[in-house]
Amino acid sequence: MSPTALVNLAGPISNESGPGLFLRLVVIASIVGVVLLGWILVRAGRDN
Repeated sequence: MSPTALVNLAGPISNESGPGLFLRLVVIASIVGVVLLGWILVRAGRDN
């Protein structure tokens, strides 16, 4: 994707003052990633 397309996609997110919605999306994505990583590690440990 081109940088202008990314800026256009992020436009509605950055209308708020401060980090707001963008920070919430980053935090939720990281929590989902940590849960997924933990689930994968538990499944890998169970196979041994």
